Amino acid sequence: MRVRFLGGVRTVTGSMHLVETEGGSILLECGMFQGPREESNHRNRFLPGPARKAGAVILSHAHIDHSGALPTLVKGGWRGAIHLTDATADLADLMLRDSAAIQEKDAEFLNRKRHGNGKPVEPLYSGEDAVRAVRQFRSHRYGEEWEPVPGTTARLADAGHILGSAVVHLTVREKEGTTRLVFTGDLGRKGLPLIRDPEPAGPADAVLCESTYGDRDHEPPEDTERRLLEVVDRTVRRGGKVIVPCFAVGRAQAVIYHLHRLRAAGRLGEVPIFVDSPLAVEATRVFAAHRDLFDAEAQEFIAEHGKVFAGSRTSYLSSAEESRRLNDLAGPAVILATSGMCEAGRVLHHLRHGLGDPRNTVLFVGYQAEHTLGRRILEGVTPVRVFGEEREVRCEVAKVNGLSAHADRGGIADYLGTLGRPRRVFLVHGDANRCEALRGYLAARGFHGAEVPTPRQRVDLAGLASG
Repeated sequence: MRVRFLGGVRTVTGSMHLVETEGGSILLECGMFQGPREESNHRNRFLPGPARKAGAVILSHAHIDHSGALPTLVKGGWRGAIHLTDATADLADLMLRDSAAIQEKDAEFLNRKRHGNGKPVEPLYSGEDAVRAVRQFRSHRYGEEWEPVPGTTARLADAGHILGSAVVHLTVREKEGTTRLVFTGDLGRKGLPLIRDPEPAGPADAVLCESTYGDRDHEPPEDTERRLLEVVDRTVRRGGKVIVPCFAVGRAQAVIYHLHRLRAAGRLGEVPIFVDSPLAVEATRVFAAHRDLFDAEAQEFIAEHGKVFAGSRTSYLSSAEESRRLNDLAGPAVILATSGMCEAGRVLHHLRHGLGDPRNTVLFVGYQAEHTLGRRILEGVTPVRVFGEEREVRCEVAKVNGLSAHADRGGIADYLGTLGRPRRVFLVHGDANRCEALRGYLAARGFHGAEVPTPRQRVDLAGLASG
C-alpha cells in the first residue's frame, strides 16, 4: 500500500491524495488549487496523471478546495464512482454548478477584453461537466461500510467541520496483511455552533491529518458571540456597515446562527442582516433540509424559536439588482457576501465601495490564504487592488478567530489520541510553517511519527500491515 501526495501539501488548497492498493487506487479529494492566477490555471486545468487513473474518489466534504476539480477529472473522461455523504452530495451539487458558472463567466469576460485577439480562453469546465460529475456521486450514511475498490473497506465518520463533512477510515487488505488508514479531511472543533462535534473514526496505523491551524490555539468558542457582538456594536454606533467576506457553505450559516442567537437574546438590536450570495441562499436551504445533523443546542433553538436561519430582519439576496442596492443603503447593516478570501464574487463590489469609509468594518471570519486579497487586507496592506483599481483601506479591519471550523493544534492532538496512537502521521492541508510547528507540538505530546510530506511524494506503508 502506498500514498501519493498530489495536492494540498504544504498549502491549504487543492487537496488531493492517492491511495494505491493491490485492488486498485482511491483518490481522496479532488480539490481546486487557489493561489497566484497563472499557477492556479495550470494546476486546475492539468490534473496529475495518477489521479486520472484512480478507481474511485472519496470526498470528505463539499468545499471547493476539496471538490472543485471533480468536473475537470470527469471532463477528461474519468467515469468512476465519487463516494460522499448525503449532505455533502447536496452541497457539492450546488458548489460545482456555481464553480462552473464562475469559470464560464470569467472566460467570457477575458475573451471580450481580448477583442478576438489570440486564442480564445476556455473555461476550466462547463456546467455540463459539473452535472456529469454529480451524476457519478454515490451517497453513504455515517458508519456505513462499502468497498470502493476490491480489498478495501471504507467507512465515514462525522468530521464536525461543515454539514455532511467526514473523516475517512480505510481498511486495506493485501497479501502482506491489513493496514488501517484514516484521512481527516478538514477536522472540526468541539463546541462549534450548529454542527456536531468530530466523531472518532476508529483505530488507525497511519493518518493523513490536516494542519490548517497547526501552530496555534483558537479562542474558546463561547467567546465568539461576544467578539462578534463587539464588532457589530461599535460599527453600528459609527453608522457603518459590517462587511463579512464569507464562505457560502458552512461559515455563512454559522455566522447567521450566531447573529440570530444574539437577536433572540435581545442583544443585537434592529440592525438588518443581508446574506448577499445566491450560493449561500441555496446552501442555507440545504442546511435546513438536513437539520437532523445539527447539534443538540441547535435542536433546542429550533424547538424554542422555530427556525435557525429565518428572521424578520434577515434578508437573503439572489439577484444582482438586490445586491447593487446595498451600495446605496444608508445606515448600519451587516452584509455577508462571498467569497471568503475576497478573490471573486459579490464581496468585491462591497469592498470597492466600502474600504475607503472609516465608519465601516471588514470582518474576517475564516482563514485567508497567502496571495489572496483577503490576506492583504488582513495584514494591513493599503492601497489594495479591487477590480484592477487601487482602493485605500480606511475602514476598520477585524477578525473573529473563534468561528474557525478547523481544529487547532490541541484539537488535532486530542483527535489523534482517539485513533489508537497511529505509527505514522502525515501533516497535510496547511502552510509549510504551520505543518512544521504542528509536528513539533505533536512530538512534545508523544506523537513521534509525524511527517510533513513534499508535493508528489510517494510513501510506502507496507511495513505497517498486520495479520
